Amino acid sequence: MPTIVPIYGLLTPVFRFKHLATLAGRAPIGGAREVALACFVVARLAAECVVIAADDADARANRGIGAKAWLGTLALPAPVRTPAGVCVERSMTGARTALSREISILAQAAAAYLDLPSRAELDALATSLAA
Repeated sequence: MPTIVPIYGLLTPVFRFKHLATLAGRAPIGGAREVALACFVVARLAAECVVIAADDADARANRGIGAKAWLGTLALPAPVRTPAGVCVERSMTGARTALSREISILAQAAAAYLDLPSRAELDALATSLAA
């Protein structure tokens, strides 16, 4: 029997990247947590590019500028810092194919810090951007 939602009822929100967020919350303070947080922020910015709205370019650019400044404050390992910054720049332009490639590069660079479900979320995001 299908569930009937009253007209005044709200749908259950879907939280994207819950494994990355969980990993960031449970990781010890330091490198692993900061890498997980950086990947989470990059994934949230990149997810906005799956469906690009023409009127969202300015807002996307402003979020990217803020994210880049925030990423600069983190103590990220060099192999993770560069792809994370490039991903933020690509999300600002909305270049989906290039962003998909950079998300894959970030996932490989951060593989030592991420668990399998978190890595799977980044891989699924790269696949959805490439489609």
